Amino acid sequence: MPRLVRRPFFWIIALVIAAFVVAPSIGDNVELRESLILAALYITLASNINLMLGYAGYINFGSIVFFGLGGYICVWLVNAHAWPLSLSLLAAGVCVSILALIFGLGILRLRGAFFALATIGVNEGVQAAVQNFTPWGGSSGMYLSPEIFQPLGGAGPALWVLYFLMVAVMGLSLYLSYAIKTSKFGLGLLAIGQNEDVAAILGVPTPLYKALVYSASAFLPAVAGGIYFLKSAFIQPSDAFDLTLSTEAIVIAMLGGQGTVTGVALGAYLYEELRGYLLTSETFANFQLVVAGVLLLLIVLFFPAGLMGWIYARFPRTQKVLE
Repeated sequence: MPRLVRRPFFWIIALVIAAFVVAPSIGDNVELRESLILAALYITLASNINLMLGYAGYINFGSIVFFGLGGYICVWLVNAHAWPLSLSLLAAGVCVSILALIFGLGILRLRGAFFALATIGVNEGVQAAVQNFTPWGGSSGMYLSPEIFQPLGGAGPALWVLYFLMVAVMGLSLYLSYAIKTSKFGLGLLAIGQNEDVAAILGVPTPLYKALVYSASAFLPAVAGGIYFLKSAFIQPSDAFDLTLSTEAIVIAMLGGQGTVTGVALGAYLYEELRGYLLTSETFANFQLVVAGVLLLLIVLFFPAGLMGWIYARFPRTQKVLE
């Protein structure tokens, strides 16, 4: 950690976090807060999917299962068992990480399209199980009582607490991605992404590394899911396990530049701004997913290195500062 702190990029992340904290706090700007909490969520999801996609080279279309399970576990603990918010979020993250490790040991034996399809199958299987799990409300989901926000000062102050928690999770996601990328573990993952068979011959414990990064990529999205659905005060299977979010996270990672920390964060922010415009536009409101699909196609065909690849090519010195 001391080595990371001495590098400029560590403080760039700190400045981004500070901007997210300060900007909506000035003048109690609720509209900006709601926009930034979605941006923080997208940065969290994309940064963690980048651990598998950008580093290890595995496309995880079912990453949203971590988000959904984390939301369900947290909401259930808070609502049905009156657990404190902090313990509920921590329990959600730990439980989902353990489940991801178990799932990973099985499906990470697959590669390429077979792995991608398996992750979709895991998501659909978990969604079906949750829809038939009575303690979690089945297909109807769970509603939160307003009383659960009293320890946070009521519903109004609770929204600010949840916002700051989401920003903290976003910051941890960026630091996690940065720490892994610059570690021996990260070098092993990058070797797997380049050529898994050669990496194994050179001594990289590929099954272990893949399982560990799959588990690591589950913790913070699970916590983010808990925060998001507590803020919504409602959770149901169709929202918690919506594959659209996984697809958008992949588009974001490729838009910004998979395998980079800065690119994924920048791509998430830009995508959320574009998404917000499309959803509020009378002309383009129904074309959000079409735009995402077209973006993905254009990126794959013409900009495979994403936005950061374009920046690195034209401004080589930025590679010394921006990871």
